[in-house]
Amino acid sequence: MDKIRMTTPLVEMDGDEMTRVLWQWIKDILITPYVDLKTEYYDLGLKNREATKDQVTLDSAEATKKYGVAVKCATITPNAARVDEYGLSQMWKSPNGTIRAILDGTVFRTPILVKGISPYIPTWTKPITIARHAYGDVYKNTEMQVKGGGKAELVWTDKDGNETRQLIHQFTGDGVIQGMHNRDDSIEGFARSCFNYALDVKQDLWFAAKDTISKQYDHRFKDIFNEIFEADYKEKFAAAGITYFYTLIDDAVARVIRSNGGFIWACKNYDGDVMSDMVSTAYGSLAMMTSVLVSPTGVYEFEAAHGTVQRHYYKHLKGEETSTNSVATIFAWSGALKKRGELDNIPELVKYADLLEKATINTIEDGIMTGDLYQLSSLDNKQKVNSKAFLEAIGTRLSALMQ
Repeated sequence: MDKIRMTTPLVEMDGDEMTRVLWQWIKDILITPYVDLKTEYYDLGLKNREATKDQVTLDSAEATKKYGVAVKCATITPNAARVDEYGLSQMWKSPNGTIRAILDGTVFRTPILVKGISPYIPTWTKPITIARHAYGDVYKNTEMQVKGGGKAELVWTDKDGNETRQLIHQFTGDGVIQGMHNRDDSIEGFARSCFNYALDVKQDLWFAAKDTISKQYDHRFKDIFNEIFEADYKEKFAAAGITYFYTLIDDAVARVIRSNGGFIWACKNYDGDVMSDMVSTAYGSLAMMTSVLVSPTGVYEFEAAHGTVQRHYYKHLKGEETSTNSVATIFAWSGALKKRGELDNIPELVKYADLLEKATINTIEDGIMTGDLYQLSSLDNKQKVNSKAFLEAIGTRLSALMQ
């Protein structure tokens, strides 16, 4: 059959370790046989980020703003051990954090549900979507270690040069200091993205922070959400039969555990990072979750929400067989191709992306799956296969569906 033609390229952000291996296999087995793939390629592997002094990360984000849709592989955020391992000149920041800061917006993460895999929490019969603010907080922090005692202050210098000072801590010995920030316009974009998404999917929206302790920082989030809801969304939510409410993050955790799912849980940046992993794991696997960043200007970046699967990569390098779950990475590609098809009015591309997702789910529900899912599945006919065999099994079903 003729390949589906694209009119606008995707921004393709390659990554690291085992997910980089899967990335190429997914393209070779599941995409390029059917799609005349057009991408603007950026290598965000750690070696190339070092070689370009991380300029490639900035360039990929700007390209995403230009073309409107990106698909990103998992990447390494280096720690001290990684600095030594890769011979880095510095401990480069999270590429996800850098890209999200440039694009702004909100990351929506939703579990992928399949028959045979029950959530660890039996009451969760419907998916919970985590809406994670994608700017600021610890991901754009400034920090330092201090020695020998002294005074740490928070200093604000206004546009006229006037200073306001506030004591952070009077140290009597060694310690560590961290400074975080956020912007009202980014918080407003976060709020509107969440309210709009809730209306689109007709699900209740929860927002949780810790304003009782953080009486300025977190309270600002709470106030902006409430102001925008009361002014622009209260009547729309009532008409749609859905609700919005704010609660403390610890109360939200308790409510979530007792819930049936089927709602959106909006979190600040770090909270969303942690809670999305908790939710995805409780539903079955970190590799069974979709993740898309939606900016206030309508830019989309699809990614896998998990890491680079370092342990499997080292086995792969030794020539040993791995059974690595590629579902989240497949759904990053299908999500990006579907959105590209919608924006460019290419219904064939949208249909292909839907069939790719269907073939992936059908494969697992037919009992063919990777090791992580094999341990969780209650299917009688389940079979554990290696990383490439799993993709080939999906390819067989996709080929049949495409006929």
